[in-house]
Amino acid sequence: MTALNRVPSLMARAGTASALTLAAVGGTIVIPGAASEAAAASLGTKALKVAASKKGSPYQWGAAGPYRFDCSGLTLYSFKKAGKKLPRTAAQQYNNTRHISASKRRAGDLVFFHSGRSIYHVGIYAGKGKIWHAPKTGDVVRLQKIWTSSVYYGRVK
Repeated sequence: MTALNRVPSLMARAGTASALTLAAVGGTIVIPGAASEAAAASLGTKALKVAASKKGSPYQWGAAGPYRFDCSGLTLYSFKKAGKKLPRTAAQQYNNTRHISASKRRAGDLVFFHSGRSIYHVGIYAGKGKIWHAPKTGDVVRLQKIWTSSVYYGRVK
């Protein structure tokens, strides 16, 4: 039973009940967007763990796992395992995320590398300026420091 059902005076003034009044009668406050932000954080955290579990997997252009990956194949695979389907390429993934500033980035967000307006690489932000990614032919999935300031950040919705 909610506070509004137990306290008739609050039913009449549901839009004006204060946070202290609701707390006193055991009610809850809904903050728009808070649940979706928490869900996005959980999704990103799961995807980050999946990507980290693929450490050492060989890079292969066009591969999307489970044993070989290219950059967008790793992000696609990681988020799919976390419960969210992403498009195939880095540019398509960029267009399918909520763009955020560097100051708002958090572990599990996608990091898109660009030259001008062209997106050419993607990884999953791990925190402390590092990403999990599948770098290039001859390399393996690994944790690496972000090497350029030419990046955009996106949060999977």
